[in-house]
Amino acid sequence: MTGELIIFDCDGVLVDSERLLQRVDLEMIAELGWPITVPEIYDEHLGRSTGDFVANVERHIGRAVPDGWLELRRNAHRALFERELAPVPGINQAISALQAAGSATCVGSSGSHDAIRHSLNLTGLWDNFRGRIYSAEDVERGKPAPDLFLHAAASMGYRPGACVVVEDSPAGVEAARAAGMTVVGYAGLTPAPLLGKADVVITRMSDLTTAITSTAVRSS
Repeated sequence: MTGELIIFDCDGVLVDSERLLQRVDLEMIAELGWPITVPEIYDEHLGRSTGDFVANVERHIGRAVPDGWLELRRNAHRALFERELAPVPGINQAISALQAAGSATCVGSSGSHDAIRHSLNLTGLWDNFRGRIYSAEDVERGKPAPDLFLHAAASMGYRPGACVVVEDSPAGVEAARAAGMTVVGYAGLTPAPLLGKADVVITRMSDLTTAITSTAVRSS
């Protein structure tokens, strides 16, 4: 396992946030006139940048979201996170095992730097990734384009073929594949069939190190 770069998504992979994000979004988007469903969240929003999320909501409701709506949504997420956010079960042990085996680690997330930092601080994971966090804010195109993962790999000094991405969203899996990286899909909350393009899919984070060991990295 020594020598790979493991790139972790944040929401739903490091922090158990997706169910909390869904609670807020189901309510706030419905108030705009689109009675969005959980499957639609998975299909259209999961893993995508804030800009893409807003554009899609506006397409469905036929107008711009109200001034201040995005800030209200952000504040609602934060308030819920501060009450309920926790690490994904088993992630601390997985990170420790990977780092002990000699793998480098970093974060590649569609969230803003501020949002990633807030989530990782709340869950005690910040020190595992300090100085090695890459956001969709850093690149022109977010997931499912490969830009974010390619940026993370280049910044860390790794070729794409020596990277393994851990993702819970179809858009993230597509981005990693487009970048030429090995992909482990984590179906903790996401239905496993939606991650079918990953090289391997796991449902428990305790299986991550075994999955990475058994999945050939594309090119060292």
